[in-house]
Amino acid sequence: MTRTVLYARVSTTEQNIAHQRTQAEQAGFKIDEVVADEGVSGVATTLKERPEGRRLFDILRAGDTLVVRWVDRLGRNYQDVCGAIREFMKRGVVIRTVINGLTFDGAAKDPMQQAVRDALIGFMAALSQAQAEATKEAQKAGIAAAKAKQEGAYLGRKPSYSREQLEIVRDMLAGGAGASEIAKATKLTRQTVIRVREEPAKAEAALAAWGL
Repeated sequence: MTRTVLYARVSTTEQNIAHQRTQAEQAGFKIDEVVADEGVSGVATTLKERPEGRRLFDILRAGDTLVVRWVDRLGRNYQDVCGAIREFMKRGVVIRTVINGLTFDGAAKDPMQQAVRDALIGFMAALSQAQAEATKEAQKAGIAAAKAKQEGAYLGRKPSYSREQLEIVRDMLAGGAGASEIAKATKLTRQTVIRVREEPAKAEAALAAWGL
């Protein structure tokens, strides 16, 4: 009997495992089991190094479907994410994303179709790593701003979005979604989404500066 397994990962207390399941179910997925790693970085650990991530390799069988909100939930390292997806496909597991409803499997036999599939996987994995690196730099800027705050500097208005909302905005932008669609999904204003799109590093730095 085949199963649909949702893998969720959160690295901060601002993020929410339950929200990732709700998103998946709202997108039409019928989840049989949730495998989740909480408080675990996708940069510092590979999928197999995480307690629950490792379980995926033990429980997934041919015909099963692995659902993730976006490939960055699997990790933020290009080589690790590409390697994990390829291993699952080799086993006959189908990988599907909630955002944009992308599907990766080993069904393609035509070399051109395989090349397009592999290129898309590589692009998404590379984008996940690039976002993580940009976030790290922005957090450094946020720490500097927080230090300035302690010294009496003005930080500006508190961000109107949470870290989880910011991640969803970035994921959907990477998937090609428009500002109006993202605003509806995140319950943010369209103007806020546009500001994040135009100045992603500044958006991350604002959260870090306020300790969010």
